[in-house]
Amino acid sequence: MKALVLAGGLGSRLRPFSHSMPKQLIPVANRPVLVHVMEDLRALGVTQVGLIVGDRGNEIAAALGDGTGLGVELTYIRQHAPLGLAHCITIAQDFLGDDDFVMYLGDNMLTDGVADIARQFREDRPAAQVVVHKVPDPRAFGVAEIDENGRVVRLAEKPAEPRSDLAMTGVYFFTPAVHEAVAAIEPSARGELEITDALQWMVSHGAEVRARIYSGFWKDTGKVEDVLDCNRELLDRLAPSVLGDVDGASEVTGPVVIEEGARVIRSRITGPVIVGAGTVVEDSHIGPHTSVGRDCVLTAAEVEYSIMLDGATVRRVGGVRGSVIGRDATVSSAVRTRCSRLVVGDHSSVEVAA
Repeated sequence: MKALVLAGGLGSRLRPFSHSMPKQLIPVANRPVLVHVMEDLRALGVTQVGLIVGDRGNEIAAALGDGTGLGVELTYIRQHAPLGLAHCITIAQDFLGDDDFVMYLGDNMLTDGVADIARQFREDRPAAQVVVHKVPDPRAFGVAEIDENGRVVRLAEKPAEPRSDLAMTGVYFFTPAVHEAVAAIEPSARGELEITDALQWMVSHGAEVRARIYSGFWKDTGKVEDVLDCNRELLDRLAPSVLGDVDGASEVTGPVVIEEGARVIRSRITGPVIVGAGTVVEDSHIGPHTSVGRDCVLTAAEVEYSIMLDGATVRRVGGVRGSVIGRDATVSSAVRTRCSRLVVGDHSSVEVAA
């Protein structure tokens, strides 16, 4: 089985970060979302991955290379315009050939993995299998209606009156039968080839389309709040490891990772927390569910439930919570003061008034 990972989206809801990096490279627990996706695929035994990229494909290629470091073999496939998920299958036909494949949205986080669902697909081999998740309000999602045997009988995209609470997560398993369906459908009103339409075509023409319920943690990382939720979820699974320097005047409690080359001076760190290599934490407190990237600086700072990207700096500012501070960005104050939620883009400088 191969994989097709979709990473061409623009990430408009993640601005200002998506101005300076593809949204699929936003770090969660100090690793890009796409790296987590590749780990999920590797757990399925999938090593051949086609990666759909858009205008920022060069940045993704610079981060992931040929996939060797991730244990996969990457083939980059350019989508010149956002023409729909089913269109991605069309332009990937040479890569996919006649193989079964899993299609995975590259901004998705399913932290419990889909290994059991993949096994069911391999064993039963329906024409298609969608991974669904029960949600309280399905109106914002593609929705699958199933019968008592788990077969899909109807699909709807963002229905005003949903007939099911099963939202499609953005992970799909396909046999080559999907290619006929994709070739048969027409663009939707928004000018895209919708994967929901392709699946409905398969259902309407008698193909077996099954739904498997994923009950673990699931988010797409489309908004800052979603990224923070994913970060919290992964940090809750953190195995402690202190390889950096922690002086005798500092206190480290709970599951904390301090990478080699980081320094903690007269500070308190309450896990779960990751502190990246080269970071200096001085006279500061880092609270739970915080990821601090590489080469950051915290001086007289208090940060919790937040993400600091590589090279970020917080000086003399406390109370920082529910925040994301971009690469090489600086948040500071002339005198020690407090603030709350911050969203600071890459290479920005924010002066907090006392």
